[in-house]
Amino acid sequence: MSIRCQIFCAFAVATALLSPAAQSQTLSLKPFKDDLFAYPATLSSDTNGAYTVIDYREMRDINQRDQVPERRVNAQYTDTGVRKMQQDLLLKTDAGDVRHVAAGKTEGAGIIVLYLHGQGGSRKQGVDDFTFGGNFNRLKNLMAGNGGLYLSPDFPDFGDKGAAQVAALIGHYAEQSPGAKIFVACGSMGGALCWKLAARKDTGGRINGLLLLGSLWDESFFTSPAFKRRVPVFFGQGSHDVVYPVAKQEAFFRSILAKSKTYPTRFVRFETGTHGTPIRMTDWRGTLIWMLSKAP
Repeated sequence: MSIRCQIFCAFAVATALLSPAAQSQTLSLKPFKDDLFAYPATLSSDTNGAYTVIDYREMRDINQRDQVPERRVNAQYTDTGVRKMQQDLLLKTDAGDVRHVAAGKTEGAGIIVLYLHGQGGSRKQGVDDFTFGGNFNRLKNLMAGNGGLYLSPDFPDFGDKGAAQVAALIGHYAEQSPGAKIFVACGSMGGALCWKLAARKDTGGRINGLLLLGSLWDESFFTSPAFKRRVPVFFGQGSHDVVYPVAKQEAFFRSILAKSKTYPTRFVRFETGTHGTPIRMTDWRGTLIWMLSKAP
């Protein structure tokens, strides 16, 4: 046995012997501009803090935050140095070619986050440094700065073909980073893919968390492999979302807790926020740290 193999094998055994608690400690995320991205005031909460209403104001949270409203955030909210760790890639899979942008470690990552865009979007939306208040730039920096990987793919539709391609992408990078916790965030119509991935035997048994941002609900989740594994689910929704009414998403959130009072789920309602507000306002670091603590 070579010295290199001896070192690697010893490391592998040591890693395997770590307790789940010790492993989760290795996945703590270092801060990145936390003061700028902290939630505004909490207006109310219930269900032991699982449901929270946040004070959102367009004048403050868009007009004062952005240099050009909704197009370019003020410079202090971003660090574009992360582009050095960003690649535009093409993965050939049995389900088709998957174009995607990757930021961070494409091998040996400890955490993988995917963002699936909504209707009319593309892989470029999820890596735009300046739109949505700089929140995607923060996510890229959180992954790149913490030994993680961020993926923003294209896909052909929000049905089975799209789900198959995203599943193939997840499978590829899971093999490159076998110890990674995998979280899938879905914006708007992208949520249809979140629920399909939860229902699939392969991804439903592999992913470690779902984030629905201004998105939809799906009762089939209750029979999915992901639900049976108690995969944590985060909902962010604007109270003035006219595409997916907040009342229906809140009802679905509460139906999860009706099935299991201790199910790991959280709901953040941005009061007066609209359809895109959760993508702009969700606290990625706080949410992912919570998900890491609950991930199966």
